[in-house]
Amino acid sequence: MNVAVLFSGGKDSTMALYYALEAKEDVKYLLSMKSRNEESYMFHVPNIHLTDLLSEAFDIPIMSVETDGIKEEELEDLHHAFENLKSLGVEAIYTGALYSQYQKSRIEKLCDEVGLVAVSPYWHVDELEYMRKIVALGFKIVICGVAAWGLDESWLGRVIDDDAIDELVKIHDKYYVDLAFEGGEAETLVIDGPIFKKRIKILKDKKEWHHDSGVYIIEKAVLEEK
Repeated sequence: MNVAVLFSGGKDSTMALYYALEAKEDVKYLLSMKSRNEESYMFHVPNIHLTDLLSEAFDIPIMSVETDGIKEEELEDLHHAFENLKSLGVEAIYTGALYSQYQKSRIEKLCDEVGLVAVSPYWHVDELEYMRKIVALGFKIVICGVAAWGLDESWLGRVIDDDAIDELVKIHDKYYVDLAFEGGEAETLVIDGPIFKKRIKILKDKKEWHHDSGVYIIEKAVLEEK
């Protein structure tokens, strides 16, 4: 099938891309929704500007769509993007939805209206197994935003490995933080992995911390050979 992946650069959309490629789907496009609203209900925001560079890293074309990120209205922008993809021969949209019925139901509704198939390959996955799998596959995941008790400034810019997952399990037991961050506890960016033709090299970054939440912003990055 000709497919597109709703892509933010985070771990879940990257895993959706990985699944599609492993399933031998013909991935025609990445679709990146670039929200101007940091509080978007639908779309990932931190470091979304790097999706263009990630497109080059995968050697897969990207369709970038800007949106004001206003609740419900942002769905109109997504609807138009789906229509454009449909006109380009795309038959299905892969998403990284894990447990968010809010996102999944709206994406499925839009796909149905346009005549596309919606695929969420990791829906209701065991989150601990899922996180272990991502690391075991060799993906390098950087935390680029945190907003939950138990996740302090030291997590910003941290690479998720097995030790980090062990810590997250303890934090989950104490503060009920979702192990896969499905509740918005943290945002991620994947900078290398088995489907990368080239890796992302971070040249300039900064942390912004605001009492109990913060973001890790990558100001300059380039591609490097693997």
